[in-house]
Amino acid sequence: MGDSDLDAIRQARRQELQSQQGGGGGGQQGGGGQKEEQKQREAEVRASILSQILEPAAADRLGRIRLVNAPRAEDVESRLIMLARTGQLRGRVSEMQLKDILGAVSEQQQEAEKVTVQRRKGGWDDDDLDDLLREDD
Repeated sequence: MGDSDLDAIRQARRQELQSQQGGGGGGQQGGGGQKEEQKQREAEVRASILSQILEPAAADRLGRIRLVNAPRAEDVESRLIMLARTGQLRGRVSEMQLKDILGAVSEQQQEAEKVTVQRRKGGWDDDDLDDLLREDD
């Protein structure tokens, strides 16, 4: 990733921060329009950053994923942007690297969806119910 790419990412981040600060003190008047404009600006910033860090084939794959599963695409985009902002990307992300990131996000989601059942020891069991019924007789 060259200096011009990093400068563009920094500029996009500055714009994002300025829009957040500017939109925070507006109060309730015209809030719907401001929120809509802010969302649009944030989407433009995200798109700008992604166009700079993704190779065309990877961007195309991410677009197809967005059509099928928008929340998953947003998770991957957020992870890519975070990696770019922290300087962990050395160059543009290829389609193979995007597949690896998709796999990591998928594993993370599967772990979050696991349900663990823990049974308490010393609790009720079928024998306890039989004991209660015999005491009443």
